[in-house]
Amino acid sequence: MGTKIVPVSITRKSLSKKQQAIEILARLKRLYPDATCSLNYSTPVQLLVATILSAQCTDERVNKVTPALFARFPDVESLAIADLVELENLVRSTGFYRNKAKNIQAACRMIVTEFNSVVPNQMEQLLKLPGVARKTANVVLGHGYGINVGVTVDTHVKRLCERLGLTEAKDPVRIEQDLMGLLPQSDWENWSIRLIYHGRAICKARSPVCVACELADLCPAANKPVVVGSATQVTPELMERL
Repeated sequence: MGTKIVPVSITRKSLSKKQQAIEILARLKRLYPDATCSLNYSTPVQLLVATILSAQCTDERVNKVTPALFARFPDVESLAIADLVELENLVRSTGFYRNKAKNIQAACRMIVTEFNSVVPNQMEQLLKLPGVARKTANVVLGHGYGINVGVTVDTHVKRLCERLGLTEAKDPVRIEQDLMGLLPQSDWENWSIRLIYHGRAICKARSPVCVACELADLCPAANKPVVVGSATQVTPELMERL
């Protein structure tokens, strides 16, 4: 008489936090196998500019703005000497356009003068650029240069990681540190991209579709009421840190 093999179901309580993160990663890879950066760009400086523009703005809106922007100012040198008013007008619809235009031009001028017109490929150097915090730097390094030195934490990643119980931190830098300890370095950047896809499709801020979520059995927040607090006032200073 043969031995009957009974499959053991994976439950959140039976997994360590690291095992939970690895299982979530495996499912995200299956759900979004071709997930990639949603921003359209041809060069690292275009990716840098597009990522700066994406703060408090959808990638879809940024992709509508950048064709005309890059046709007019295609490289770091032209952006560095662009007429600021013209630059503001080209990026106006992305919101906070004056601050974004100022940061884009200041960053490009620094790249020209301090980095020989080449976007840096090191975190420490990228963080010197105006308007660039770790989120933007991680995107540029991961997708512009194929270098994973951190995990991009945007609003989708922050929301989902909190709901999934992978972090108790509120600060994006602390959340990034928690995730770096849970995930293989080779998957750091694409983890964020896949989680962003899932956040847009299923785990939305106000109305997560838990009944259709393939991560629900791993999520302590699944099917619980979503409490939406008062909105945080988004200032230009806060936007630079996002």
